[in-house]
Amino acid sequence: MRYIDGFLVPVPKAKKEAYKALAEIAGPIWIEHGAIDYVEAWGDDIPVGKTNDFRTAVIAEQDEEVVFSWIIWPSKEARDAGNAKVMADPRLKMEGQDMPFSGARMIYGGFASLVEHKG
Repeated sequence: MRYIDGFLVPVPKAKKEAYKALAEIAGPIWIEHGAIDYVEAWGDDIPVGKTNDFRTAVIAEQDEEVVFSWIIWPSKEARDAGNAKVMADPRLKMEGQDMPFSGARMIYGGFASLVEHKG
């Protein structure tokens, strides 16, 4: 079964284009290192929850929007090997650059596929 990395990221609305530019660079690198799909989705219709919601999960501030992202891999083994290569890839080194999102409030995790349907 496929393996999915999922992310929730708070991004300042004023940095939407900078975040998109970074994602345009990052996506092909993940694909090059074995990912099947790479998706970055900008929050558009995020309802306020009674107890919790996407915004409160990442402690989004008033001037921020939530980005929901996922990377699909053929397997967990492919993901582990691919992520190691991505993290070592010099094209994604952001040292000395201003990140267009709050990494400290990013939520992420790996998920084993449970049910899949394709259209």
